[in-house]
Order: sequence, then C-alpha cells, then structure tokens
Amino acid sequence: MANGLMAALRQGGRSVALVSELRLYDKWGDKAHQSELMQSAQVEVARLLKRPASKSWQAWVTYHNYYKAPDLIGPSVSRALGIPYLQIESTRARKRLFGPWARFAAAAEAASDDADTIFYFTHRDAETLRRDAPEGQTLIHLAPFLARAELPPESRRQGPMLNVGMMRHGDKLASYQLIADTLGLLPANLGWRLNIAGDGPARPDVERMMAPFKRRVTFLGVQNADALAEQYEQSCLFFWPGVNGAFGLVYLEAQAAGLPVVAQDRPGVRDVVHGSHPPPRAGPEAMAHQIVHLMSNQSERDRLGIEAREKILSHHLLGNAAQTLNTALEALI
Repeated sequence: MANGLMAALRQGGRSVALVSELRLYDKWGDKAHQSELMQSAQVEVARLLKRPASKSWQAWVTYHNYYKAPDLIGPSVSRALGIPYLQIESTRARKRLFGPWARFAAAAEAASDDADTIFYFTHRDAETLRRDAPEGQTLIHLAPFLARAELPPESRRQGPMLNVGMMRHGDKLASYQLIADTLGLLPANLGWRLNIAGDGPARPDVERMMAPFKRRVTFLGVQNADALAEQYEQSCLFFWPGVNGAFGLVYLEAQAAGLPVVAQDRPGVRDVVHGSHPPPRAGPEAMAHQIVHLMSNQSERDRLGIEAREKILSHHLLGNAAQTLNTALEALI
C-alpha cells in the first residue's frame, strides 16, 4: 500500500523520496522498548534535518500512524522546516492511552493533532478522526486503490472458488474457520471446489480445518502477482469473510478481475466490496446461502462481477488516488 501511495504521488507529478527507514514499532507493549525507539527517533530527526536535501522538501507524508507505531519523526521535521505535514490511514484509539502502549498511544495522538491533513481509507476510521480532530485540520477520504492504471483481464467467472489470505493466528485464522464452517454447509451435489492462495505460520491449523473436504480444497501456497492474476481469471467467485480486517486489497484485486465476492458485512469490508452481504451474526449459514445462489446462477455471477469491475474502474485505481492526493497537496503547498 505504501508503494502504491508513492506511485500515486509520482503520477501527480511529485518528486517522492523514502527518507527514513527507521522502524518505530512495538508489538508487545514493552515500555523500555518504547523509550529506546523514542530516543532513536530523536537521533533520526537530527540526521534528517542535517541533510542538505531537506531544505528543498515541500511536504512530509506519513503512512499509518497508530498506537503501536506512532510517527515520532514527521511532526518534528515538518515543524522545523515549516512545511505541511500529512498523514495517510491514521487511527485514533483513546482506550490505548491507558495500559502498556500509553506513551506510544499519546505520541500517535499528538502526531495526528499536528497533521494539517489526514487521508482516511475507511469510514470507520473517519469516525474517531472526525471526533478528535483539532480545529482547522482537514480530513479527506482516499478510496483504497490498486497501484495500477488499468483493469486486468476479465474472468469468465467459471471454475473453483478462490480465497487469498495470509495464514496467521488471530483474525486471519478466524476467517479461515468461518470458511471451513461455511463449506461444511454446502450441498454435496453443488460440485464446489476452493483454491486457497497464501501461506504463513498458521497453515497447519488451516490444513486441519480443511481436511474434511479432501480434494475439494487445493492449497496453492504463495503466488506471485502474475500467478495470482491467473487465479482470479480462472475462478467463479472470491470467498473471504474479512474478520476484523481493514479494507483488504485482495477484495479490490478480485473485483478488478470481475469476480463477485462472498464476505460478511463488516467495517472496512463494506468500504470496498460491491453488493449486499450478511452481517456476522448471520453466521456461516448466510454465506453458504450466498455461495449456493451464485454457483447455481451464472447470470447473477456475471451481473455482480461486471458491476464490481466497473466500480473498481471508477473509484479504486491509481489515477483516482493520484487526483485525490495531489489536489490536496496543491492546496497546501
């Protein structure tokens, strides 16, 4: 996503440089580690301000400021240089101001307060950003996008179902469990098959979940971009529940290829997925009903897939993002 943002800025005629690779991330809520990272950030700020090139910088852009990874650099650098400070996909979480991430959460909030403009991807993030925004701050919706200018080849919406997702414990594994529960409710005579692209530390758990379905489920492992594009093109629909996820670029990729999506109506998911989807409380039964309906109805798959593809073309490609970002930059610089 960060590479895509840089590409969108460049498409708008901007000169973009990745000027710091210092990783300011605390996964476990370790206060001592947070103190060390804060000291490292001060050293990094001093290093950046000594660079001759910094005198020509016109704006600072930070991607993904939040309580585990606050921007400890951008506010100081932009303030010292007198340049606009922008954030993309920042989140606010007041509940984190207490507990093991309290210092980092406070730093993330302070960084968000300093931003002239914050771009948000999901309307869920916008709720707290709008609630806590200081006077004069601008909030702009930036539709999640694929870092490509054109649509890929269109799927014929035939063949197996497709799932693309990392295999790690937590929310991702919960989505795989919902997939397994849903598959168990599908009629035997439906003739369904499912290809799963992805890998990760929870793969043994996912394989156990899918073991009852034997040859109906195929594990493809990690796929490069070209191989994955072929999978989208050769599938009938895309199936991923989206438990506690953000917006999910895989939804955009699948719909760009013209695949209808089976998912649950969740925050983040609803920002990018076309069509109506059952709420989580409806459980796997509702998703099984969706799959049966779509797999039994080619014309419905075609209708939803074509509509989804048109939505991606209109709102979720590189050109749209470039226009949104650069219009805001022009107003600031």
